[in-house]
Amino acid sequence: MDKETYFKLKNPQMASLKDQMFQAVAEDVDSKSSNKVTVVGIGAVGMAAAFSILAQNVSSDVALIDMFENKLKGEMMDLQHGSNFLKNAKISASTDLSVSANSRLIIVTAGVRQKEGESRLDLVQRNADIMKNLIPKLVEYSPDTTLLIVSNPCDILTYVAWKLSGLPKNRVIGSGTNLDSSRFRFLLAQRLNVAPTSMHGWIIGEHGDSSVPVWSGVNIAGIRLREINPSAGLDNDSENWNECHKDVVNAAYEVIKLKGYTSWAIGLSCADIASAIFRNSNSVKAVSTLVKGIHGIDSEVFLSLPCVLNANGVVSIVKQKLSPDELAKLHASAALMDEVQRGIKL
Repeated sequence: MDKETYFKLKNPQMASLKDQMFQAVAEDVDSKSSNKVTVVGIGAVGMAAAFSILAQNVSSDVALIDMFENKLKGEMMDLQHGSNFLKNAKISASTDLSVSANSRLIIVTAGVRQKEGESRLDLVQRNADIMKNLIPKLVEYSPDTTLLIVSNPCDILTYVAWKLSGLPKNRVIGSGTNLDSSRFRFLLAQRLNVAPTSMHGWIIGEHGDSSVPVWSGVNIAGIRLREINPSAGLDNDSENWNECHKDVVNAAYEVIKLKGYTSWAIGLSCADIASAIFRNSNSVKAVSTLVKGIHGIDSEVFLSLPCVLNANGVVSIVKQKLSPDELAKLHASAALMDEVQRGIKL
């Protein structure tokens, strides 16, 4: 008897509750042995991801890929010289995609950098063309890998990668609103003078301008913000809590304006997602996944929802209870993604 059947026989009420809370999308599996990570693209985001993964001991085998050979060798050597402080991790690099062979996780950050004032969606076709040259070859070298797409526009390119890869939907993930949700919690926590890890709130939908703050679920220790201020997050809120979401949407643009690019926060977000996969943790993260059939969405698009991550990628999606306004905004985000996807030439 498998553990799922045993669980349902012994705990019929809990099994029913579990079915109500989660939408299963893949079979649960035991942790896999390999911990090799390949990072494609060694710009600021790629190197922040590689460094975060190594520094947090998420992986002891990291490969770097880029087309600029000198910079690639320099970044590899710089990390190798710190091996004594990284638990003797193996660090390799090459312009040849074969260096990625047998990777358990491939993080794709390669692409044209977002310019100041440019929306993520403006980047779509230029970066989709880059994906066409990368994804099939990467999967050929690592057929059992999970893809983590970070390049922008993240949700669209995750869809593109899924179409190009031939991998099951649970093993093609976008970094999505994992970072947006972190920004949201940080900004809310600042206003309430608590630690961000004690602040609970989610950003779902597009990693971008049409993202959706789930104000109905924002809470500290189970106390919902809207129990105290029913207008929190609405336009008529005298305390202007909706400014927190506006700041989340504008965060990347502001950082790009100030320093030219974003790097550290998204790198840490990648390590956070990688850790959930490698440690088979069943952690809930806001990542971009195929949402057709979820919350009444009927288009084949990738958007972020709270997902359970383990060694098999996305294994289930949390069935959040959204307000009518939140649901309408999520559908609008899905419609926008679908419209853009129709114009992509694969």
